[in-house]
Amino acid sequence: MSARFQATEWVWHDGTLMPWADANLHVMSHVVHYGSSVFEGIRCYRGVNGSAIFRLDDHLRRFIDSCRIYRMPMLHRVETLRDACRALVQANNLEECYIRPIALRGYGAAGVNPAGSPVHTWIMCWPWGAYLGEEGRKHGIDACVSSWRRAAPDTFPLLAKAGGNYLSAQLMKMEANENGYAEAIALGVGGLVSEASGENIFLVRRGELVTPPIDGSLLPGLTRDSIIAIAHTMGVPVREEPIPREMLYTADELFLTGTAAEVTPVRSVDRIPVGSGEVGPITRTMQTRFNAIVRGEAEDRFGWLTPLAQEVAHV
Repeated sequence: MSARFQATEWVWHDGTLMPWADANLHVMSHVVHYGSSVFEGIRCYRGVNGSAIFRLDDHLRRFIDSCRIYRMPMLHRVETLRDACRALVQANNLEECYIRPIALRGYGAAGVNPAGSPVHTWIMCWPWGAYLGEEGRKHGIDACVSSWRRAAPDTFPLLAKAGGNYLSAQLMKMEANENGYAEAIALGVGGLVSEASGENIFLVRRGELVTPPIDGSLLPGLTRDSIIAIAHTMGVPVREEPIPREMLYTADELFLTGTAAEVTPVRSVDRIPVGSGEVGPITRTMQTRFNAIVRGEAEDRFGWLTPLAQEVAHV
């Protein structure tokens, strides 16, 4: 069973801080009936030099890109959203948390065409630990290949992080959990590996990282991008290429990446052990280096961290 949200005191709604309990929608809002929302998941980490938000501007750029793809007018500038995220975390007295900006179609149009429904922007934040469990992060999880497929690139835009896209992810996740697995791995319409229900996927083969290309069936994750950049600086080769299902069974190592899941090892797929069935050295190296960067224990040579303590504008 999924953990409940740990409510905080404040949410941000189109420029105003309001109590968490008052963040409500009308049942006739377009998003309730047609899934017309786009969102982001962002983490704020408590580090050795204070709290900082990881890749905030990159997340907000993808947020606005998702709005553009779905023709949702975004009334707020990146600078406003950036200040809002930081001010909200501070208002809730959090040093470490998960941040969720969401733009959605509200009360207006009665039909599928959303043009008559206003776009509202909300930002929430709350404490959230390891998405796939602390034990999973340390020792690896068991995954399965889902019976549900990712949509074709011309079905709906998977480069947008849209709420409706996660209906299929829900089916994958529930199927996996009911069959005793922590996570599901999805294939694309051509039968090649795409991504997990909410994470990108990497396998290790003969000392190299291999990950599926951005082919229109998966979300270009920012943690995925971060691991590719980290690997390059550490001299670990990375290949972005099509992955047939059977490579999951013959990989030396396997791990998932995502804002919620961070870097989570996979120890088995369809009950076939990955490599030795334990967390491999390259996976552990990537996980350790990623954790060191986000917590300020290693140099932020990429400029990924936005300190929470900087002065922010009134929001």
